Amino acid sequence: MSPTRQDSAPDKDPNGGGHQGSGNRVSRSGGLDRAAAILGAFDATHRELTLGALVRRCGLPRSTTHRTAETMIRLGWLDKPGEYYRIGNRLFELSGLAPVRLELREAALPFLQDLYGATKLTVQLGILDGTQVLVVEKITGHRPMPMLSQVGGFIPAHCSGLGRAILAYSAPEVVDDVVEAGMEARTPRTITTVVGLKRELAAIPHRGWAVDREEGNIGISCVAAPIFGPQGEVAAALSITGPTALVRADRAGPAVRLAAAAATRAYCTRR
Repeated sequence: MSPTRQDSAPDKDPNGGGHQGSGNRVSRSGGLDRAAAILGAFDATHRELTLGALVRRCGLPRSTTHRTAETMIRLGWLDKPGEYYRIGNRLFELSGLAPVRLELREAALPFLQDLYGATKLTVQLGILDGTQVLVVEKITGHRPMPMLSQVGGFIPAHCSGLGRAILAYSAPEVVDDVVEAGMEARTPRTITTVVGLKRELAAIPHRGWAVDREEGNIGISCVAAPIFGPQGEVAAALSITGPTALVRADRAGPAVRLAAAAATRAYCTRR
């Protein structure tokens, strides 16, 4: 069975994401709320679900889940080619209309491709969504890194290069929200103290890039830089990620910073 197909799966998100369907076990009476609960059951590690797994993860009664899922299939929100439910193509089509995809992704993509061409390392684009980073785009080429979140997945902001590149230019209350949400130690190297995180963030504007030194995954390091909007506000960040031996911040940092600056100019002309 494919690891993304689930008929009996734990609800813990190995990528640290907080968008778990099983965590939404509350009473829902509206049709849209029920549909949202079902959609929330899917994530990067649960891409295909049997009816039983869908029921367990969305927290709705079995009959309600089945009835709502059938309606969602007719709308194109879900697909069910066999015994497994999965996200439908209609949602993929609609997602392309979201500003983060239509404007930010299209503006940054040429520079992500250039950065990948220069480094041959995984390149990612992310935005802050609450206290986590939503991965908007990812280029891996021939060096797959399955331990990283996929597009549409979430990674912790406190211990990721993308998150820190954004937090360094965010309002203090945004950083406080991340701290209050908890700073899990993903590896023995993860910075988990308020003082340590703020010291790390304070160093980023001076050098122009953020660094994750094996704090999310042992053996994997990351260098990231911010992308700004037309009013000077931080809008996103891009990064390169790869084996620590290949990610030299002193060498990669300037290239990442230049790519982010170019993406900023392209993004601002679209706004």
